[in-house]
Amino acid sequence: MLKYTNLVYFIMKKIQEGKAVIEVDENPKVSKKLQVFYNPVMKLNRDMTVLLLNSAENKQMQIADIMAGTGVRSIRLINELKKNKIKKICTNDINSIKKIKRNFKLSNLKLNKSKVEFHSEDANLFLLKSNGFDYIDIDPFGTPNDFLDSSVKRLSRNGILGVTATDTSVLAGTYPKTCRRIYWSSSFRNGFMHESSLRILIRKVQLIGAQFEKALIPVFSYAKEHYARVFFRCIKNRTLCEELIKQHKYVLFNPKTLAYEVSNHNFRDNWIAIGPLFVGSLSNNALIKKMINLTNDKEAKKLLTLIHNELDIVGSYDLHMLSKKLKVPVPNFESIIRKAKATRVHYNPNAIKTKLGIEELKKLI
Repeated sequence: MLKYTNLVYFIMKKIQEGKAVIEVDENPKVSKKLQVFYNPVMKLNRDMTVLLLNSAENKQMQIADIMAGTGVRSIRLINELKKNKIKKICTNDINSIKKIKRNFKLSNLKLNKSKVEFHSEDANLFLLKSNGFDYIDIDPFGTPNDFLDSSVKRLSRNGILGVTATDTSVLAGTYPKTCRRIYWSSSFRNGFMHESSLRILIRKVQLIGAQFEKALIPVFSYAKEHYARVFFRCIKNRTLCEELIKQHKYVLFNPKTLAYEVSNHNFRDNWIAIGPLFVGSLSNNALIKKMINLTNDKEAKKLLTLIHNELDIVGSYDLHMLSKKLKVPVPNFESIIRKAKATRVHYNPNAIKTKLGIEELKKLI
């Protein structure tokens, strides 16, 4: 189909993702300048959302898709979540509500007004005008920072908050000054920078939650491609908020030896302080096991299995970087994993997690 606006022509095509059928620009160039775009790379992001909500205990949820774009996430949630999961879904986008309604029709969704609401407002205004939601999805282009306050305010008790950050260059250390300004934390590029990204993001969201006595506990976190994604469970409890804040610490990193350690302080001679960041568990393994059992998708199952098997500790060692420092060949991964009682990590194919100290690991290498 050919469409035009102000003599600019767009070639449209239908695509299917999951159980959603939508119309998209055939030759899109994903950019912040675009008002609406479909990013096929983020399919896994939406796959994980469906899996998590189907695995969570929540039922009869009021759901907010606050920046719906093409509407593909909302359509997939309606079509793919279990029957007892959705009470109402509010699909909001300030730029594309006509496109979203068209895509709903393409997916053969009957517009039941008691179950589906369409809104065309600024995401923050939409949230603040609402009475609250059991699941809120934040998936912007860039930082989610601008939407955290209003989302946390409108997140219900025992609700779930899904947060995506695509500004990974900021979180992972390319722009440390911007990270301090936006996330109130120092980042640094190293072998576990994508884990640090998750932990910095989690701390920022938890600090926003603590203002409203909402403890936001990460139940599933991962770093993939160009984004970080975290799902939080909301518990209204002042004491639990304080306990989470006690888990906001620093990771001290030595760039010469590649050693690192968790610390309450941010200074040690010749070491770099990363953080503050969250040093607790990134995910709930029982929930991940349910997600694994629900999917037949190879990519999703592989990622979930890696996360499920990761040691529940902070940081990792990049074996390629260590071998280069030692000026020796890269060792056999399986041998090192066995001898170091280590696990692979999902965010870096060259890294492992182990409870061994750096000197012990170097001896094995």
